[in-house]
Amino acid sequence: MWKNRKHGEESPYIPMGPFKLRLPFIHYKFEWPDYVQGLLMCAVDLAAIPLMIELLGMPFEVALAVVLLNGLLYLTHHLLGDPVVPGWITPAIPLIMAYVSTFPEGVDRVHALVAFQLTLGLFSIFLGVTGLAKKVVSFVPPAIKSGVILGAGFAAVISVFQVGGRFESFPWTISIAVGIAFYIIFSQHFNQLKNKSALWGLIGKLGIFPIIILAVIIAPLFGEAPWPSIEWGLINPDFGTLWSEYTVFGIGFPSAMLFLTALPTVLAAYIVLFGDVLQSKALVEEADDVRRDEKIDYNPNRAHMIFGGRNTIMSILGPDVTMAGPLWAAMQVVVIERFKEGKKAMNSIFGGSGSFRWGTNTGLLLLPIVSLVEPILGIALALTLLIQGYVSVRVGILEARSHRDLGIAGIIGAVLATKGATWGFAVGIILCVLIYGKKFFKGENDKIFTKDLEEDEIKRIS
Repeated sequence: MWKNRKHGEESPYIPMGPFKLRLPFIHYKFEWPDYVQGLLMCAVDLAAIPLMIELLGMPFEVALAVVLLNGLLYLTHHLLGDPVVPGWITPAIPLIMAYVSTFPEGVDRVHALVAFQLTLGLFSIFLGVTGLAKKVVSFVPPAIKSGVILGAGFAAVISVFQVGGRFESFPWTISIAVGIAFYIIFSQHFNQLKNKSALWGLIGKLGIFPIIILAVIIAPLFGEAPWPSIEWGLINPDFGTLWSEYTVFGIGFPSAMLFLTALPTVLAAYIVLFGDVLQSKALVEEADDVRRDEKIDYNPNRAHMIFGGRNTIMSILGPDVTMAGPLWAAMQVVVIERFKEGKKAMNSIFGGSGSFRWGTNTGLLLLPIVSLVEPILGIALALTLLIQGYVSVRVGILEARSHRDLGIAGIIGAVLATKGATWGFAVGIILCVLIYGKKFFKGENDKIFTKDLEEDEIKRIS
């Protein structure tokens, strides 16, 4: 059926209300290069395991069951019509870590996580069904939005370098891995190398995976982790313990007060999450402009319903600190860049994103891959958090529209990273009232960034 797509049309699908069901081999061509890359990149999904071990006291096999469930739900995006590679809500992970850490370890902490994820899931579904997502975020003053995203970046860096943090356990490996990762991902010099050499281009497209493999070698050399002991066969996730000790089936439903307590942090996480939705839309539109042979339908409301549904399901079947997010930005860029090379390179964007996620799910089942990266999962997580910290600080600053916004945002970010989202929002509201008064929602715009001046010049010329 996928072979019959006419130029300029969408890929074939089965209508299901707001969703568009697409099945592999039937509605889209299976893309083997993306599938193979997914087999390797599942190592990044496994980096969630140290978080759940640390915060919830989960045994490795139980945390592995959560990762596997989350992996299966990643498939729902492309299957139901969302042309993205989904991932975690990475910028919000430090906020969620700080929030759940305020509760005693054990049942109380698990209940807090269940309440948080269920609230976020149902809130996202509501916004998707009603189409109110954009209005909710535009309702938040720029200074507070900037402060929340800055706070997420501060919290990410603090979680790695604080006393007892991961840097103390892996100082040499993290220093070397992060240095190389920042060079590969953010350096203009490396961008020039990618254009000159196919090898450097391939390394750049693989995101942080080459760095993770490098960490597997570096950590044992510096005595910071053992050499991996490769095991063969399939994984053995412990769903029984997961459902009896870490879900509502075994420990009961959280109290109503926990849902109320979670609201400020849920709102903070959603503000960060909405940035990923906007980024998804921008990336897909960029691909759609290049590839005129396939019409790509990205619907933010549908995306909200899908990742909202994922969070709701995970809160019941396997609460997850990383949450269910709308986008894995690094891999979405990789898929889109190959899609833009033409129909012969990738027939449909759904084939690329779908085949990649089928690949990660296959990789999660293979014990050789899991056992290879198990010793350095804490390093992989630290690497992810520091990269996200860099991006969050950059994006958070650009959300500000005036020098006063920046000052307010800096205070909010610091308070949020050290005292939590409730304190951060409270301080932000008070400062916006005191400084802006009647202009509380709009603030000021004194064109502090070059991009603001460029926007004005474009409007003037047009």
